[in-house]
Amino acid sequence: MDRVRAILFAPLVVRAGYLYATAVALTWGALLSTGRVRRVDGLFVCTGLPSWAFRRGGTCVGGVYLTDHNDSVAVLRHEGVHRRQWQAYGMMFPLMYALAGQDPLHNHFEIEAGLEDGGYVRRR
Repeated sequence: MDRVRAILFAPLVVRAGYLYATAVALTWGALLSTGRVRRVDGLFVCTGLPSWAFRRGGTCVGGVYLTDHNDSVAVLRHEGVHRRQWQAYGMMFPLMYALAGQDPLHNHFEIEAGLEDGGYVRRR
């Protein structure tokens, strides 16, 4: 098992997974976007997508954030953390995220990204 883990989390494998996810998401976002596609602090932001093209208020895939119009400064800060999580785990990130649970209040990846910035809890 340690050998499999070493391969899945090898820097080259992780980087390749992150770049692949980014390329696919950027293609998806560019094709479906009716809004601006821009780059904010290293994160590609594709707006104007139909609601069926992403989950919740928006979805980060690799280095790309896909949304309709949910692109406030706080949300982009939150999604920037997800981008860094993708960079750390590559294609293992979606599985790890799913195993952490769909409830954002208990998902440690959402907690790390900031529940307030993500719009899951009200600002104090």
